[in-house]
Amino acid sequence: MNIPLICNLQLTQLSDHAVNELAPSFKHLPQTAHADGKYRLRRYSIIRIHNGRIDHLPPTDFVQSNDINHFQGNVVRHFEALDDDLIYCDGMLEMCELFQQANALPDGQPIEIHQIRIAVLNGETPTSPEGIHQDGFEHIAVIGIDRHNIKGGEFLVYKDKTASPFLCTTLQHGEMAILADNILWHNAHPIKAIKKHQQGYWDVFVLTTKEIQHDI
Repeated sequence: MNIPLICNLQLTQLSDHAVNELAPSFKHLPQTAHADGKYRLRRYSIIRIHNGRIDHLPPTDFVQSNDINHFQGNVVRHFEALDDDLIYCDGMLEMCELFQQANALPDGQPIEIHQIRIAVLNGETPTSPEGIHQDGFEHIAVIGIDRHNIKGGEFLVYKDKTASPFLCTTLQHGEMAILADNILWHNAHPIKAIKKHQQGYWDVFVLTTKEIQHDI
């Protein structure tokens, strides 16, 4: 599936092989001490694709300004890096190359990868505590990998912050939404467990990048 909805948004699909390679690693995501760290379990890395291979770049902290993120803006957030076995698997290369090709990114463009499990705690759990927002990049992608014992979590895309969403979809099993983050806005509905007192979660990757500015 590769459906261009408008010039600033595409929906596409990872192969079953890629999803099956990527999915098991979500079982080992750590909690953090951040405001959402008990229910948004996360690892974070920066990579680049060079000559058809992934390079895992040195680790760095993650910061968004308060103008972008009113929930955790101006907070230096440290996350453990993605495991090298995950970074260098074929499924990761497929996912990152789809993102690179959809946005016509040059070879060597840094791509930030957030691997997130949103776990249901008690009752309703926010998937996007910052609400309708942009992430402060030019290109982002949200890739649903697995949903277990949950309802809700629909991914929403808006033409501006005050509009109604023009896309509402449940991303799962490799479904990938790629959008121009500097033009569109996004959000996601909270999730609830279908069977109470049993574990429920939504596993996603979020890819982001800012285009390299070259001197003339």
